[in-house]
Formats: sequence, structure tokens, C-alpha cells
Amino acid sequence: MKKQQMFMMALMLGIILSLSACGTARAASGTPAMTTGEVQETMLQMTIGETKVKVNWEDNDSVKALWELCREKPLTIQMSMYGGFEQVGPIGTRLPSNDVQTRTAAGDIVLYSSNQIVVFYGSNSWAYTRLGHIEDQDAAGMAALLGNGDVSITFSMAEAE
Repeated sequence: MKKQQMFMMALMLGIILSLSACGTARAASGTPAMTTGEVQETMLQMTIGETKVKVNWEDNDSVKALWELCREKPLTIQMSMYGGFEQVGPIGTRLPSNDVQTRTAAGDIVLYSSNQIVVFYGSNSWAYTRLGHIEDQDAAGMAALLGNGDVSITFSMAEAE
């Protein structure tokens, strides 16, 4: 377990150093990818079931690590309902975290315990690392997307609009 944590820390340090060395690193929602001599904007896209949602991503190390995780291929997470106000699912790896006591609302996306994504359709108060907020759904829309049984969410890369 300790070797795995050290490996992940070394990997994250390498990613951060390589991004800062190229001089083109941006917030996770607008990190450029080079294609045939021109810069193409890419962003982290989230889909709940079959519904793409618009997310205002935080500018932090956790989101940057999630972006890197999804850069090569989409990441699909099987979520489970919990407590009647959230969906929770394992990422399959640990991301850097900076948990702080926080009050969440419908549409909030957080990292829990460094290895689980939580998406809220209600509210809660706990220590989380904020990842983002779904902007194009209100509380009723979030309840419709998440409140009727387990769902899958997918994080993928998309060209910025």
C-alpha cells in the first residue's frame, strides 16, 4: 500500500513538472493539446447516463489529475445511490486531495477519500475536495438524473466550444 502511494505521488509530481515545463499548462477545463502545429483546446466533459452536463470545474490539483486520467481514454464510473441525496462511485485510483469541511448542494461534484467521486442531487456537510459544479441543471434536474437508481458517469475529453 505504501509503495503504491509513493508511486502515485511520484507519478503526479512528474505530470505536474512536465505540464509546467512546457509553458502551456492551463486550468483543467482548457488544457491545450497539440495537433499538426496548431493548438486545440480540450476540456473535461462529464456525462451522466446518456446526458452530457455542463460543468464549471475547479482549478485545483485534483481536477488536473482527473483531466490527466481521462486524457487518453474516457473514464466510466459505476455510481451507487447513498443517503437519498448523492451518488458515489470509485475512481479506481487515488487523486490528490485537499479536503475541507464543506456544505454541498445539488449539482456539486466532489472527491471523497481521494478515490471516490460524489455527485449531489441533495445537500450534505462533510470534508470533501471540490471538483466542480453542474451548471445546466437545477435541483429538480439533478434529482431526475440521479435520484432514480444507480447510474454510470463518464469523464472524457472534448474539444472546447
